[in-house]
Amino acid sequence: MNKIFNTVQFNNQLKNYQMSDTSIAILNKLNLVLLAGVSGSGRNTIIDGLIKLGGYHYIVSDTTREPRVNNGIKEQNGDRYWFKSETEFLRDLKCGMYLEAEIIHNQQVSGISLRELQKALDDNKIAITDIELGGFRNILGLKPDTIGVIVLPPSFDEWLRRLTKRGRMKDDEIKNRLKSGCRLFAQAITATSNISIVVNDNIETVITEIDMLAQGKIVNNTLTNKRLAKDLLRFTKEYLSR
Repeated sequence: MNKIFNTVQFNNQLKNYQMSDTSIAILNKLNLVLLAGVSGSGRNTIIDGLIKLGGYHYIVSDTTREPRVNNGIKEQNGDRYWFKSETEFLRDLKCGMYLEAEIIHNQQVSGISLRELQKALDDNKIAITDIELGGFRNILGLKPDTIGVIVLPPSFDEWLRRLTKRGRMKDDEIKNRLKSGCRLFAQAITATSNISIVVNDNIETVITEIDMLAQGKIVNNTLTNKRLAKDLLRFTKEYLSR
């Protein structure tokens, strides 16, 4: 299991974190789509599909965790993540070089760097990334015109199947992800009008839906999906209480 060695330093930096003026200027020019979802909701697959459509730039997040081995293949630096040392991450935090950063599952620190935002602007593309709940809320506050999307699994049983299928995780790590899921489901239930909720029960359909949301061609009707979020929250809490 990953571990944070400089927890106090990270908490201090994140508590009073402020973006640099340069970061703010870039953010104001950017077309940005954020996907929040539980582990196993299919965010990476959705992003891959949107990138193939053209017009999107995937923001590669920085993280302090170690690369994983998925299906016998070790994660590569710069693919889904830039793997940073805690010293490197803290240095850039102090300089205001992150759009957001957050401690994840009490095991790692991840965030979006200024370098990735600049790449999206240089390519004149819509910037898109998956993000944890804390950063999701913070960015929507900083940039209200962000297209914020919460991705839900179609059911609790399907979510648990997807989650346990993702390589070998210890029971504590699975439990941490379930607890994180409770927070996201609660956020979905109370989501405001600038946040859309989609259900990933068919990958082609959800890719098309998010693309249309990003281009302003549809407005997502979230009422039914909020009902699903309530069910997911209830079943997850019941499972954790066993």
